[in-house]
Amino acid sequence: MSSLPIASRKDVVLHARVLVRRHRHSLVTMLLLYALAAVAALFGPWILGNLINRATAGHLSNHEVTVTVLELLSASLLYTLLTFFARRKSYILGETVFAELREGFLASILTLPLVAVERAGTGDLLSRTTNDVEAISRTVRFAVPEWLVALVQAGLTLGAMILVSPLVAIAGLVSVPFLYFSTRWYLRYATPGYMRERISYATLSGTVAETVEGSRTIDALQLASRQNDRLDGNIRESFYAEMYTLLMRMNWFPIVETAFSLAVATTLGWGGWLALHHHVSIGAATAVTLYVVQLNDPLDRIIAWLDELQMGAASFARLIGVSVVRDNRPTESAEPLSETITVQDVRYAYREGHDVLHGVTLTIRPGERLAMVGPSGAGKSTLGRLIAGIDAPRSGSVEVGGVPLSSMPLHTLRQHVALVTQEHHIFIGSVSDNLALAKPSASEADIRDALAAVDALEWAEALPEGLATELGSTGYALSPAQAQQLALARLVLTNPHTLVLDEATALLDPRAARHLERSLSAVLTGRTVIAIAHRLHTAHDADRVAVVNEGVVSELGTHDELIALNGEYAALWRSWRNEHTDRS
Repeated sequence: MSSLPIASRKDVVLHARVLVRRHRHSLVTMLLLYALAAVAALFGPWILGNLINRATAGHLSNHEVTVTVLELLSASLLYTLLTFFARRKSYILGETVFAELREGFLASILTLPLVAVERAGTGDLLSRTTNDVEAISRTVRFAVPEWLVALVQAGLTLGAMILVSPLVAIAGLVSVPFLYFSTRWYLRYATPGYMRERISYATLSGTVAETVEGSRTIDALQLASRQNDRLDGNIRESFYAEMYTLLMRMNWFPIVETAFSLAVATTLGWGGWLALHHHVSIGAATAVTLYVVQLNDPLDRIIAWLDELQMGAASFARLIGVSVVRDNRPTESAEPLSETITVQDVRYAYREGHDVLHGVTLTIRPGERLAMVGPSGAGKSTLGRLIAGIDAPRSGSVEVGGVPLSSMPLHTLRQHVALVTQEHHIFIGSVSDNLALAKPSASEADIRDALAAVDALEWAEALPEGLATELGSTGYALSPAQAQQLALARLVLTNPHTLVLDEATALLDPRAARHLERSLSAVLTGRTVIAIAHRLHTAHDADRVAVVNEGVVSELGTHDELIALNGEYAALWRSWRNEHTDRS
Protein backbone atom coordinates (compact mmCIF):
# COMPACT_ATOMS: atom_id res chain seq x y z
CA MET A 1 0.00 0.00 0.00
CA SER A 2 1.48 3.36 -1.02
CA SER A 3 0.74 6.62 0.71
CA LEU A 4 -0.29 9.83 -0.97
CA PRO A 5 2.66 12.02 -1.98
CA ILE A 6 4.20 14.75 0.16
CA ALA A 7 4.88 18.09 -1.53
CA SER A 8 8.49 19.13 -2.05
CA ARG A 9 10.00 22.16 -0.35
CA LYS A 10 9.76 24.00 -3.66
CA ASP A 11 6.01 23.34 -3.91
CA VAL A 12 5.49 24.42 -0.29
CA VAL A 13 7.31 27.72 -0.88
CA LEU A 14 5.38 28.28 -4.11
CA HIS A 15 2.00 27.76 -2.40
CA ALA A 16 3.05 29.98 0.50
CA ARG A 17 3.98 32.76 -1.95
CA VAL A 18 0.61 32.45 -3.66
CA LEU A 19 -1.15 32.85 -0.31
CA VAL A 20 0.99 35.87 0.58
CA ARG A 21 0.27 37.56 -2.76
CA ARG A 22 -3.44 36.86 -2.42
CA HIS A 23 -3.62 38.46 1.03
CA ARG A 24 -0.76 40.93 0.79
CA HIS A 25 -2.92 43.98 1.61
CA SER A 26 -4.26 42.43 4.81
CA LEU A 27 -0.80 41.14 5.69
CA VAL A 28 0.81 44.56 5.21
CA THR A 29 -1.92 46.23 7.29
CA MET A 30 -1.43 43.68 10.08
CA LEU A 31 2.34 44.09 10.10
CA LEU A 32 2.04 47.88 10.01
CA LEU A 33 -0.24 47.83 13.07
CA TYR A 34 2.15 45.55 14.91
CA ALA A 35 5.09 47.73 13.90
CA LEU A 36 3.35 50.78 15.32
CA ALA A 37 2.60 48.81 18.49
CA ALA A 38 6.27 47.82 18.70
CA VAL A 39 7.30 51.47 18.32
CA ALA A 40 4.90 52.40 21.12
CA ALA A 41 6.52 49.73 23.31
CA LEU A 42 9.94 51.33 22.68
CA PHE A 43 8.91 54.61 24.31
CA GLY A 44 8.96 53.14 27.84
CA PRO A 45 12.72 52.38 28.16
CA TRP A 46 13.59 55.60 26.30
CA ILE A 47 11.44 57.71 28.67
CA LEU A 48 12.92 55.95 31.72
CA GLY A 49 16.44 56.49 30.40
CA ASN A 50 15.81 60.22 30.00
CA LEU A 51 14.32 60.34 33.51
CA ILE A 52 17.43 58.71 34.99
CA ASN A 53 19.74 61.10 33.11
CA ARG A 54 17.84 64.12 34.46
CA ALA A 55 17.85 62.62 37.96
CA THR A 56 21.62 62.04 37.93
CA ALA A 57 22.14 65.58 36.63
CA GLY A 58 20.02 66.95 39.49
CA HIS A 59 17.45 68.59 37.20
CA LEU A 60 14.43 66.48 38.14
CA SER A 61 11.31 68.26 39.40
CA ASN A 62 7.86 67.10 40.54
CA HIS A 63 6.39 68.45 37.31
CA GLU A 64 8.83 66.39 35.21
CA VAL A 65 8.03 63.25 37.21
CA THR A 66 4.30 63.84 36.64
CA VAL A 67 4.88 64.41 32.91
CA THR A 68 7.02 61.26 32.72
CA VAL A 69 4.33 59.17 34.39
CA LEU A 70 1.71 60.53 31.97
CA GLU A 71 4.01 59.79 29.04
CA LEU A 72 4.50 56.20 30.25
CA LEU A 73 0.74 55.76 30.71
CA SER A 74 0.06 57.22 27.25
CA ALA A 75 2.67 54.97 25.65
CA SER A 76 1.23 51.93 27.44
CA LEU A 77 -2.33 52.82 26.38
CA LEU A 78 -1.25 53.42 22.79
CA TYR A 79 0.59 50.05 22.77
CA THR A 80 -2.48 48.29 24.15
CA LEU A 81 -4.85 49.79 21.57
CA LEU A 82 -2.53 49.14 18.63
CA THR A 83 -1.91 45.57 19.81
CA PHE A 84 -5.65 44.95 20.12
CA PHE A 85 -6.38 46.08 16.56
CA ALA A 86 -3.30 44.31 15.22
CA ARG A 87 -4.27 41.01 16.88
CA ARG A 88 -7.83 41.36 15.64
CA LYS A 89 -6.53 41.88 12.13
CA SER A 90 -4.13 38.93 12.42
CA TYR A 91 -6.83 36.57 13.73
CA ILE A 92 -9.21 37.55 10.92
CA LEU A 93 -6.43 37.03 8.39
CA GLY A 94 -5.51 33.69 9.95
CA GLU A 95 -9.10 32.44 9.89
CA THR A 96 -9.51 33.57 6.27
CA VAL A 97 -6.33 31.84 5.11
CA PHE A 98 -7.13 28.68 7.05
CA ALA A 99 -10.64 28.58 5.58
CA GLU A 100 -9.15 28.82 2.08
CA LEU A 101 -6.62 26.07 2.83
CA ARG A 102 -9.31 23.80 4.26
CA GLU A 103 -11.67 24.38 1.33
CA GLY A 104 -8.85 23.86 -1.15
CA PHE A 105 -7.80 20.67 0.62
CA LEU A 106 -11.33 19.28 0.58
CA ALA A 107 -11.67 20.21 -3.10
CA SER A 108 -8.41 18.35 -3.80
CA ILE A 109 -9.65 15.28 -1.92
CA LEU A 110 -12.87 15.20 -3.92
CA THR A 111 -10.95 15.28 -7.21
CA LEU A 112 -8.54 12.49 -6.23
CA PRO A 113 -8.61 9.54 -8.63
CA LEU A 114 -10.29 6.57 -6.97
CA VAL A 115 -7.25 4.39 -7.65
CA ALA A 116 -4.99 6.79 -5.72
CA VAL A 117 -7.36 6.78 -2.73
CA GLU A 118 -7.62 2.99 -2.70
CA ARG A 119 -3.86 2.49 -2.90
CA ALA A 120 -3.18 5.04 -0.17
CA GLY A 121 -5.71 3.53 2.22
CA THR A 122 -7.91 5.27 4.75
CA GLY A 123 -5.21 5.89 7.36
CA ASP A 124 -3.12 8.33 5.35
CA LEU A 125 -6.10 10.34 4.14
CA LEU A 126 -7.73 10.27 7.58
CA SER A 127 -4.53 11.54 9.21
CA ARG A 128 -4.28 14.40 6.73
CA THR A 129 -7.89 15.43 7.27
CA THR A 130 -7.55 15.36 11.08
CA ASN A 131 -4.04 15.66 12.54
CA ASP A 132 -2.55 17.66 9.67
CA VAL A 133 -5.52 20.00 9.32
CA GLU A 134 -5.43 20.61 13.07
CA ALA A 135 -1.70 21.34 12.96
CA ILE A 136 -2.00 23.72 10.02
CA SER A 137 -4.91 25.40 11.82
CA ARG A 138 -2.69 26.33 14.78
CA THR A 139 0.09 27.38 12.45
CA VAL A 140 -1.98 29.66 10.23
CA ARG A 141 -4.14 31.13 13.00
CA PHE A 142 -1.42 31.75 15.56
CA ALA A 143 2.13 30.67 14.67
CA VAL A 144 2.58 32.60 11.41
CA PRO A 145 1.09 35.93 12.65
CA GLU A 146 2.90 35.72 16.00
CA TRP A 147 6.18 34.81 14.31
CA LEU A 148 5.99 37.66 11.81
CA VAL A 149 5.05 40.08 14.57
CA ALA A 150 7.93 38.88 16.74
CA LEU A 151 10.32 39.45 13.83
CA VAL A 152 9.07 43.01 13.40
CA GLN A 153 9.29 43.73 17.14
CA ALA A 154 12.75 42.21 17.41
CA GLY A 155 14.00 44.24 14.46
CA LEU A 156 12.61 47.53 15.80
CA THR A 157 13.88 46.86 19.32
CA LEU A 158 17.33 46.06 17.99
CA GLY A 159 17.25 49.26 15.94
CA ALA A 160 16.29 51.25 19.05
CA MET A 161 19.21 49.72 20.99
CA ILE A 162 21.67 50.76 18.33
CA LEU A 163 20.09 54.21 18.06
CA VAL A 164 20.38 54.85 21.83
CA SER A 165 23.93 53.50 22.17
CA PRO A 166 25.69 51.30 19.65
CA LEU A 167 28.51 50.77 22.14
CA VAL A 168 26.24 49.26 24.80
CA ALA A 169 24.14 47.41 22.23
CA ILE A 170 27.15 45.33 21.13
CA ALA A 171 26.96 43.36 24.38
CA GLY A 172 23.39 42.27 23.60
CA LEU A 173 24.61 40.51 20.47
CA VAL A 174 26.62 37.98 22.50
CA SER A 175 23.68 35.57 22.30
CA VAL A 176 23.49 35.64 18.48
CA PRO A 177 26.11 32.88 17.83
CA PHE A 178 24.45 30.57 20.37
CA LEU A 179 21.00 31.19 18.88
CA TYR A 180 22.18 30.85 15.28
CA PHE A 181 24.13 27.62 15.54
CA SER A 182 21.72 25.89 17.94
CA THR A 183 18.73 26.81 15.74
CA ARG A 184 20.52 25.69 12.59
CA TRP A 185 21.31 22.34 14.25
CA TYR A 186 17.72 22.00 15.42
CA LEU A 187 16.18 22.71 12.02
CA ARG A 188 18.50 20.23 10.33
CA TYR A 189 17.33 17.31 12.46
CA ALA A 190 13.86 18.35 13.63
CA THR A 191 12.24 18.79 10.19
CA PRO A 192 12.58 15.12 9.11
CA GLY A 193 11.63 14.17 12.66
CA TYR A 194 8.30 15.99 12.41
CA MET A 195 7.67 14.42 9.01
CA ARG A 196 8.30 10.97 10.51
CA GLU A 197 5.94 11.87 13.35
CA ARG A 198 3.13 12.76 10.93
CA ILE A 199 3.62 9.56 8.94
CA SER A 200 3.47 7.50 12.14
CA TYR A 201 0.15 9.17 13.00
CA ALA A 202 -1.21 8.23 9.56
CA THR A 203 -0.14 4.60 9.95
CA LEU A 204 -1.64 4.36 13.42
CA SER A 205 -4.92 5.98 12.30
CA GLY A 206 -5.16 3.54 9.40
CA THR A 207 -4.62 0.51 11.63
CA VAL A 208 -7.20 1.71 14.17
CA ALA A 209 -9.78 2.48 11.44
CA GLU A 210 -9.17 -0.86 9.76
CA THR A 211 -9.47 -2.71 13.08
CA VAL A 212 -12.75 -1.01 13.96
CA GLU A 213 -14.28 -1.49 10.50
CA GLY A 214 -13.23 -5.13 10.32
CA SER A 215 -13.85 -6.02 13.96
CA ARG A 216 -16.30 -8.80 13.13
CA THR A 217 -13.93 -10.39 10.64
CA ILE A 218 -11.05 -10.09 13.10
CA ASP A 219 -13.15 -11.78 15.77
CA ALA A 220 -14.37 -14.52 13.43
CA LEU A 221 -10.86 -15.36 12.21
CA GLN A 222 -9.33 -14.95 15.70
CA LEU A 223 -6.94 -12.26 14.51
CA ALA A 224 -7.17 -10.14 17.66
CA SER A 225 -3.66 -11.05 18.79
CA ARG A 226 -2.23 -10.22 15.39
CA GLN A 227 -4.01 -6.84 15.31
CA ASN A 228 -2.85 -6.09 18.86
CA ASP A 229 0.73 -6.74 17.84
CA ARG A 230 0.29 -4.52 14.81
CA LEU A 231 -1.21 -1.72 16.91
CA ASP A 232 1.59 -2.07 19.46
CA GLY A 233 4.11 -1.71 16.67
CA ASN A 234 2.38 1.41 15.31
CA ILE A 235 2.15 2.95 18.79
CA ARG A 236 5.82 2.12 19.42
CA GLU A 237 6.85 3.84 16.19
CA SER A 238 4.70 6.87 17.04
CA PHE A 239 6.22 6.96 20.54
CA TYR A 240 9.78 6.88 19.23
CA ALA A 241 8.96 9.52 16.59
CA GLU A 242 7.57 11.86 19.26
CA MET A 243 10.43 11.06 21.62
CA TYR A 244 12.91 12.05 18.94
CA THR A 245 11.37 15.50 18.40
CA LEU A 246 10.98 15.93 22.18
CA LEU A 247 14.69 15.26 22.69
CA MET A 248 15.46 17.81 19.98
CA ARG A 249 13.47 20.42 21.91
CA MET A 250 14.99 19.39 25.25
CA ASN A 251 18.47 20.02 23.85
CA TRP A 252 17.56 23.20 22.02
CA PHE A 253 15.41 25.14 24.50
CA PRO A 254 17.98 25.26 27.37
CA ILE A 255 20.58 26.70 24.99
CA VAL A 256 18.10 29.37 23.89
CA GLU A 257 17.14 30.30 27.46
CA THR A 258 20.79 30.44 28.50
CA ALA A 259 21.57 32.70 25.56
CA PHE A 260 18.78 35.09 26.62
CA SER A 261 20.04 35.28 30.20
CA LEU A 262 23.61 35.71 29.00
CA ALA A 263 22.59 38.66 26.80
CA VAL A 264 20.90 40.49 29.70
CA ALA A 265 23.78 39.85 32.12
CA THR A 266 26.42 40.86 29.59
CA THR A 267 24.58 44.05 28.61
CA LEU A 268 24.04 45.02 32.24
CA GLY A 269 27.68 44.45 33.13
CA TRP A 270 29.10 46.06 30.01
CA GLY A 271 26.72 49.02 30.19
CA GLY A 272 27.51 49.53 33.89
CA TRP A 273 31.24 49.50 33.22
CA LEU A 274 30.86 52.02 30.38
CA ALA A 275 28.69 54.27 32.57
CA LEU A 276 31.19 54.14 35.47
CA HIS A 277 33.95 55.21 33.11
CA HIS A 278 31.75 57.92 31.58
CA HIS A 279 31.73 56.44 28.09
CA VAL A 280 27.92 56.46 28.08
CA SER A 281 25.28 57.94 30.34
CA ILE A 282 23.58 55.87 33.03
CA GLY A 283 20.28 56.54 31.25
CA ALA A 284 21.60 55.11 27.97
CA ALA A 285 22.98 52.01 29.72
CA THR A 286 19.65 51.54 31.50
CA ALA A 287 17.59 52.02 28.34
CA VAL A 288 19.67 49.56 26.32
CA THR A 289 19.53 46.97 29.12
CA LEU A 290 15.75 47.36 29.28
CA TYR A 291 15.62 46.98 25.51
CA VAL A 292 17.60 43.72 25.78
CA VAL A 293 15.15 42.48 28.40
CA GLN A 294 12.31 43.58 26.12
CA LEU A 295 14.02 41.95 23.14
CA ASN A 296 13.95 38.59 24.87
CA ASP A 297 10.16 38.43 24.54
CA PRO A 298 9.97 38.60 20.70
CA LEU A 299 13.09 36.41 20.40
CA ASP A 300 11.53 33.87 22.71
CA ARG A 301 8.36 33.88 20.60
CA ILE A 302 10.42 33.55 17.41
CA ILE A 303 12.12 30.48 18.85
CA ALA A 304 8.97 28.99 20.39
CA TRP A 305 6.80 29.48 17.31
CA LEU A 306 9.59 28.22 15.07
CA ASP A 307 8.98 24.81 16.59
CA GLU A 308 5.28 25.10 15.77
CA LEU A 309 6.16 26.30 12.27
CA GLN A 310 8.18 23.11 11.71
CA MET A 311 5.15 20.98 12.54
CA GLY A 312 2.96 23.25 10.43
CA ALA A 313 5.35 23.06 7.48
CA ALA A 314 5.36 19.25 7.66
CA SER A 315 1.54 19.21 7.73
CA PHE A 316 1.36 21.87 4.99
CA ALA A 317 3.54 19.69 2.75
CA ARG A 318 1.20 16.75 3.34
CA LEU A 319 -1.90 18.84 2.58
CA ILE A 320 -0.37 20.23 -0.60
CA GLY A 321 0.74 16.72 -1.53
CA VAL A 322 -2.90 15.79 -2.04
CA SER A 323 -3.29 18.52 -4.67
CA VAL A 324 -0.20 17.18 -6.46
CA VAL A 325 -2.12 14.00 -7.34
CA ARG A 326 -3.77 14.72 -10.63
CA ASP A 327 -6.35 12.79 -12.57
CA ASN A 328 -4.62 12.05 -15.86
CA ARG A 329 -7.91 12.07 -17.69
CA PRO A 330 -8.20 14.81 -20.32
CA THR A 331 -10.82 17.53 -20.00
CA GLU A 332 -12.25 16.74 -23.44
CA SER A 333 -12.50 13.67 -25.64
CA ALA A 334 -14.14 12.46 -28.82
CA GLU A 335 -17.78 11.41 -28.57
CA PRO A 336 -18.25 7.61 -28.83
CA LEU A 337 -19.77 6.51 -32.13
CA SER A 338 -21.83 3.82 -30.37
CA GLU A 339 -22.31 2.17 -26.98
CA THR A 340 -20.43 -0.98 -28.00
CA ILE A 341 -17.75 -1.84 -25.42
CA THR A 342 -14.65 -3.52 -26.78
CA VAL A 343 -12.05 -5.17 -24.55
CA GLN A 344 -9.00 -6.02 -26.62
CA ASP A 345 -6.06 -8.14 -25.35
CA VAL A 346 -6.23 -6.53 -21.89
CA ARG A 347 -3.63 -7.22 -19.23
CA TYR A 348 -3.67 -5.67 -15.77
CA ALA A 349 -1.54 -5.91 -12.62
CA TYR A 350 -2.02 -4.43 -9.15
CA ARG A 351 1.66 -5.10 -8.53
CA GLU A 352 4.30 -4.86 -11.22
CA GLY A 353 5.12 -8.26 -12.68
CA HIS A 354 2.00 -9.96 -11.26
CA ASP A 355 -0.77 -9.77 -13.87
CA VAL A 356 -4.28 -10.72 -12.75
CA LEU A 357 -5.74 -10.44 -16.27
CA HIS A 358 -3.98 -12.20 -19.12
CA GLY A 359 -4.98 -11.01 -22.58
CA VAL A 360 -8.76 -10.72 -22.15
CA THR A 361 -10.70 -9.98 -25.35
CA LEU A 362 -14.44 -9.35 -25.21
CA THR A 363 -17.08 -7.39 -27.13
CA ILE A 364 -20.24 -6.28 -25.33
CA ARG A 365 -23.07 -5.21 -27.59
CA PRO A 366 -25.42 -2.28 -26.78
CA GLY A 367 -28.45 -3.40 -24.79
CA GLU A 368 -26.90 -6.79 -24.02
CA ARG A 369 -27.10 -8.40 -20.61
CA LEU A 370 -23.81 -10.11 -19.89
CA ALA A 371 -23.20 -12.16 -16.75
CA MET A 372 -19.64 -12.73 -15.57
CA VAL A 373 -19.19 -15.76 -13.34
CA GLY A 374 -16.28 -17.74 -12.00
CA PRO A 375 -14.46 -18.65 -8.80
CA SER A 376 -13.37 -16.03 -6.29
CA GLY A 377 -10.11 -14.34 -7.23
CA ALA A 378 -10.49 -15.19 -10.91
CA GLY A 379 -10.42 -11.52 -12.01
CA LYS A 380 -14.14 -10.77 -12.47
CA SER A 381 -14.19 -7.61 -10.33
CA THR A 382 -10.92 -6.40 -11.86
CA LEU A 383 -12.34 -6.78 -15.35
CA GLY A 384 -15.51 -4.99 -14.19
CA ARG A 385 -13.44 -2.05 -12.90
CA LEU A 386 -11.66 -1.80 -16.26
CA ILE A 387 -14.97 -1.86 -18.14
CA ALA A 388 -16.27 0.87 -15.77
CA GLY A 389 -13.19 2.98 -16.56
CA ILE A 390 -11.94 3.12 -12.95
CA ASP A 391 -8.61 1.52 -13.82
CA ALA A 392 -6.67 1.61 -17.07
CA PRO A 393 -5.21 -1.61 -18.48
CA ARG A 394 -1.47 -2.22 -18.31
CA SER A 395 -1.63 -3.16 -21.97
CA GLY A 396 -4.40 -3.58 -24.49
CA SER A 397 -7.48 -1.34 -24.65
CA VAL A 398 -10.99 -0.91 -23.27
CA GLU A 399 -13.12 1.28 -25.53
CA VAL A 400 -16.72 2.42 -25.86
CA GLY A 401 -17.70 3.32 -29.40
CA GLY A 402 -14.02 3.45 -30.41
CA VAL A 403 -13.02 5.87 -27.62
CA PRO A 404 -10.71 4.56 -24.85
CA LEU A 405 -12.46 4.77 -21.47
CA SER A 406 -9.23 5.96 -19.83
CA SER A 407 -9.16 9.01 -22.13
CA MET A 408 -12.70 10.16 -21.33
CA PRO A 409 -13.33 12.91 -18.75
CA LEU A 410 -14.97 11.49 -15.64
CA HIS A 411 -18.28 13.35 -16.10
CA THR A 412 -18.50 12.08 -19.69
CA LEU A 413 -17.50 8.56 -18.71
CA ARG A 414 -20.25 8.30 -16.11
CA GLN A 415 -22.84 9.22 -18.74
CA HIS A 416 -21.87 6.02 -20.52
CA VAL A 417 -20.70 3.57 -17.85
CA ALA A 418 -21.28 3.32 -14.08
CA LEU A 419 -20.22 0.77 -11.48
CA VAL A 420 -22.16 -0.34 -8.39
CA THR A 421 -20.60 -2.77 -5.92
CA GLN A 422 -21.79 -4.31 -2.66
CA GLU A 423 -19.83 -1.56 -0.90
CA HIS A 424 -21.99 1.49 -0.25
CA HIS A 425 -22.09 4.65 1.81
CA ILE A 426 -24.94 6.58 3.38
CA PHE A 427 -24.24 10.29 3.62
CA ILE A 428 -25.49 12.54 6.40
CA GLY A 429 -28.76 14.00 5.10
CA SER A 430 -32.27 12.96 4.22
CA VAL A 431 -33.26 10.07 1.98
CA SER A 432 -33.96 12.58 -0.79
CA ASP A 433 -30.57 14.25 -0.26
CA ASN A 434 -28.79 10.92 -0.53
CA LEU A 435 -30.44 10.19 -3.87
CA ALA A 436 -30.15 13.73 -5.25
CA LEU A 437 -26.35 13.38 -5.06
CA ALA A 438 -26.60 11.33 -8.24
CA LYS A 439 -28.77 13.94 -9.98
CA PRO A 440 -29.10 17.34 -8.22
CA SER A 441 -31.87 18.39 -10.61
CA ALA A 442 -34.03 15.37 -9.76
CA SER A 443 -37.60 16.16 -8.73
CA GLU A 444 -39.44 14.43 -5.91
CA ALA A 445 -41.29 12.37 -8.50
CA ASP A 446 -37.94 11.25 -10.03
CA ILE A 447 -36.69 10.22 -6.58
CA ARG A 448 -39.87 8.26 -5.84
CA ASP A 449 -39.66 6.52 -9.22
CA ALA A 450 -36.03 5.55 -8.56
CA LEU A 451 -36.93 4.15 -5.13
CA ALA A 452 -39.85 2.24 -6.62
CA ALA A 453 -37.55 0.77 -9.28
CA VAL A 454 -35.42 -0.86 -6.58
CA ASP A 455 -38.34 -1.92 -4.34
CA ALA A 456 -37.39 0.68 -1.71
CA LEU A 457 -40.28 3.14 -1.90
CA GLU A 458 -42.50 1.29 0.56
CA TRP A 459 -40.01 1.13 3.43
CA ALA A 460 -38.64 4.61 2.64
CA GLU A 461 -42.11 6.15 3.03
CA ALA A 462 -42.57 4.18 6.26
CA LEU A 463 -39.54 5.85 7.89
CA PRO A 464 -40.29 8.26 10.81
CA GLU A 465 -40.30 11.32 8.52
CA GLY A 466 -40.66 9.61 5.17
CA LEU A 467 -38.19 10.74 2.52
CA ALA A 468 -37.19 13.66 4.78
CA THR A 469 -35.80 11.26 7.42
CA GLU A 470 -32.20 12.10 8.31
CA LEU A 471 -29.76 9.27 7.58
CA GLY A 472 -26.06 8.75 8.11
CA SER A 473 -23.91 8.40 11.21
CA THR A 474 -25.99 10.94 13.13
CA GLY A 475 -29.42 9.93 11.82
CA TYR A 476 -31.63 6.93 11.27
CA ALA A 477 -29.66 3.69 10.85
CA LEU A 478 -30.54 1.70 7.73
CA SER A 479 -29.91 -2.00 7.37
CA PRO A 480 -27.12 -3.05 4.94
CA ALA A 481 -29.77 -4.27 2.49
CA GLN A 482 -31.64 -0.94 2.59
CA ALA A 483 -28.41 0.99 2.13
CA GLN A 484 -27.63 -1.13 -0.91
CA GLN A 485 -31.05 -0.41 -2.37
CA LEU A 486 -30.38 3.32 -2.03
CA ALA A 487 -27.09 2.84 -3.89
CA LEU A 488 -29.00 1.13 -6.71
CA ALA A 489 -31.60 3.92 -6.70
CA ARG A 490 -28.79 6.44 -7.21
CA LEU A 491 -27.72 4.39 -10.20
CA VAL A 492 -31.23 4.55 -11.65
CA LEU A 493 -31.15 8.36 -11.30
CA THR A 494 -27.69 8.59 -12.88
CA ASN A 495 -29.16 6.77 -15.89
CA PRO A 496 -25.96 5.67 -17.71
CA HIS A 497 -26.20 3.51 -20.80
CA THR A 498 -23.98 0.74 -19.43
CA LEU A 499 -24.12 -0.57 -15.87
CA VAL A 500 -21.56 -2.78 -14.21
CA LEU A 501 -23.15 -4.51 -11.20
CA ASP A 502 -20.48 -6.17 -9.04
CA GLU A 503 -22.46 -8.30 -6.59
CA ALA A 504 -24.81 -5.31 -6.28
CA THR A 505 -27.54 -7.40 -4.63
CA ALA A 506 -25.26 -9.54 -2.46
CA LEU A 507 -26.56 -8.12 0.83
CA LEU A 508 -30.18 -8.99 0.02
CA ASP A 509 -31.65 -12.40 0.72
CA PRO A 510 -31.95 -14.55 -2.43
CA ARG A 511 -35.72 -14.09 -2.81
CA ALA A 512 -35.54 -10.29 -2.36
CA ALA A 513 -32.54 -10.12 -4.70
CA ARG A 514 -34.43 -12.06 -7.37
CA HIS A 515 -37.45 -9.77 -7.05
CA LEU A 516 -35.22 -6.66 -7.18
CA GLU A 517 -33.40 -7.85 -10.27
CA ARG A 518 -36.71 -8.41 -12.06
CA SER A 519 -37.87 -4.91 -11.07
CA LEU A 520 -34.60 -3.40 -12.29
CA SER A 521 -34.88 -5.37 -15.50
CA ALA A 522 -37.97 -3.40 -16.50
CA VAL A 523 -36.31 -0.08 -15.67
CA LEU A 524 -33.06 -0.92 -17.47
CA THR A 525 -34.64 -2.05 -20.70
CA GLY A 526 -32.44 -1.05 -23.65
CA ARG A 527 -29.37 -0.53 -21.49
CA THR A 528 -26.25 -2.66 -21.35
CA VAL A 529 -25.94 -4.54 -18.06
CA ILE A 530 -22.80 -6.39 -17.00
CA ALA A 531 -23.56 -8.40 -13.88
CA ILE A 532 -20.77 -9.96 -11.84
CA ALA A 533 -22.50 -12.55 -9.70
CA HIS A 534 -22.19 -15.73 -7.67
CA ARG A 535 -25.95 -16.36 -7.80
CA LEU A 536 -26.29 -18.13 -11.10
CA HIS A 537 -29.96 -17.29 -11.67
CA THR A 538 -28.51 -13.96 -12.88
CA ALA A 539 -26.49 -15.86 -15.48
CA HIS A 540 -29.54 -17.93 -16.44
CA ASP A 541 -31.48 -14.76 -17.30
CA ALA A 542 -28.57 -13.07 -19.16
CA ASP A 543 -28.16 -12.88 -22.93
CA ARG A 544 -24.65 -14.26 -22.63
CA VAL A 545 -22.43 -15.63 -19.91
CA ALA A 546 -18.66 -15.05 -19.65
CA VAL A 547 -16.78 -17.50 -17.43
CA VAL A 548 -13.68 -15.84 -15.99
CA ASN A 549 -11.03 -18.12 -14.57
CA GLU A 550 -7.39 -17.35 -13.71
CA GLY A 551 -7.52 -13.99 -15.48
CA VAL A 552 -8.94 -15.13 -18.83
CA VAL A 553 -12.39 -15.60 -20.34
CA SER A 554 -12.44 -19.36 -20.59
CA GLU A 555 -16.01 -19.74 -21.86
CA LEU A 556 -18.47 -17.38 -23.55
CA GLY A 557 -22.00 -18.06 -24.74
CA THR A 558 -25.64 -18.30 -23.73
CA HIS A 559 -26.70 -20.29 -20.69
CA ASP A 560 -27.99 -23.16 -22.86
CA GLU A 561 -24.86 -23.18 -25.03
CA LEU A 562 -22.55 -23.41 -22.04
CA ILE A 563 -24.67 -26.11 -20.39
CA ALA A 564 -24.43 -28.10 -23.62
CA LEU A 565 -20.67 -27.51 -23.71
CA ASN A 566 -20.46 -29.30 -20.34
CA GLY A 567 -17.43 -27.31 -19.25
CA GLU A 568 -16.66 -25.01 -16.31
CA TYR A 569 -19.99 -23.19 -16.40
CA ALA A 570 -21.97 -26.43 -16.51
CA ALA A 571 -20.07 -27.62 -13.42
CA LEU A 572 -20.74 -24.33 -11.63
CA TRP A 573 -24.43 -24.53 -12.56
CA ARG A 574 -24.82 -28.09 -11.28
CA SER A 575 -23.03 -27.22 -8.04
CA TRP A 576 -25.15 -24.11 -7.49
CA ARG A 577 -28.39 -25.97 -8.31
CA ASN A 578 -27.56 -28.76 -5.88
CA GLU A 579 -26.71 -26.24 -3.13
CA HIS A 580 -29.88 -24.24 -3.85
CA THR A 581 -31.99 -27.43 -3.78
CA ASP A 582 -30.45 -28.54 -0.46
CA ARG A 583 -31.23 -25.18 1.13
CA SER A 584 -34.80 -25.34 -0.13
